Amino acid sequence: MSLFDKLRNEFIDIIEWVDNSQDVLVWKFPRFQNEIKMNAKLTVRESQVAVFINEGKIADVFQPGMYTLTTQNMPILATLQGWKYGFNSPFKADVFFVSTRQFTNQKWGTKNPVMLRDAEFGPIRLRAFGSYAFRVKDAGIFLKEIAATNPEFTVDEINEQLRNLAVSRGMDAIAEAKIPALDLASQYDEVSRLITTKISPEFNELGLDLTKFLIENISLPEEVEAALDKRSSMGIIGNLGAYAQFQAANAMGDAAKNPNGGGLVGAGFGAGLGASMAGQMGNVFQQNQFPGNTPAPGAAAPPPLPSTAQIFVAVNGQQQGPFDLAALQQMVTAGQLNPQTLVWKAGLAAWSPAGALPELAGILANMPPPLP
Repeated sequence: MSLFDKLRNEFIDIIEWVDNSQDVLVWKFPRFQNEIKMNAKLTVRESQVAVFINEGKIADVFQPGMYTLTTQNMPILATLQGWKYGFNSPFKADVFFVSTRQFTNQKWGTKNPVMLRDAEFGPIRLRAFGSYAFRVKDAGIFLKEIAATNPEFTVDEINEQLRNLAVSRGMDAIAEAKIPALDLASQYDEVSRLITTKISPEFNELGLDLTKFLIENISLPEEVEAALDKRSSMGIIGNLGAYAQFQAANAMGDAAKNPNGGGLVGAGFGAGLGASMAGQMGNVFQQNQFPGNTPAPGAAAPPPLPSTAQIFVAVNGQQQGPFDLAALQQMVTAGQLNPQTLVWKAGLAAWSPAGALPELAGILANMPPPLP
């Protein structure tokens, strides 16, 4: 300090802090050898407190207002100093101004993904980030625990510690809440309140008050988000057959615009490809979602398989059967069945010649001729 500054400070009796900064928490009032005159004027503005420290101990704390420093309004310091002359000569004390306004938009976020157990996805890794706001709640505790005797203490000097505290306790609160990952986005406010409740006591231990804690985003790893996007896309597409037809129609339109003479050929190819995709994708969809090849609800059911003919044959005056067409073909080949052989099936009123049944016409036509 120059001689001019020393002389000027000897005549300055106004102690104040005009705070034009955005991030200063604590500022020490500069005086030559910390000397303060009797009846000096102390001005403490709104969102400030002034703390007097004598011989390393906090003496008096002044709230917003204007004060004339005397033994009447400085009882603690007067007791510590024990002046016999009522501070007629200068006394020494450190004067610290502490900002009590809110420091907003302080960022927090996870540096690395945090492993959590989710009820739906199992073990997952989450990232989260947001912002918070705080203020000095107890200037004396803050000076003793954090700022100490630094002539100027800024937010940056404590922000890293507060950020780590927010991330550590915040993710712990998310894990304890056991909220499914897909439901977190709809419960940011609830989770923020849980984290605020969990962190506030530790802020208070530092003389601070956590006034706001906000979650801006909680995200899953990129590969998990990609899988969720595919799953969402399938849900939006819905009817795969209709989607394949839509794609085929687009392909036909693009092929028709092809200037290289492939319009009709391309259109035909697109139509065939679309029909093929619709059939194949529909089959896969039904097989995957409805085990046992059970048709999807509302889908057209295939017709029942044709039943095999069951026909009785009269052989040597005895009823034999029933026989299916394959067995009857063998009987025709063996000469046991001819157009005159009596047969019967369900629906006939009486036994009839085999040649009268339409379903036997095909196998009787292949009957070998008699031996010469």
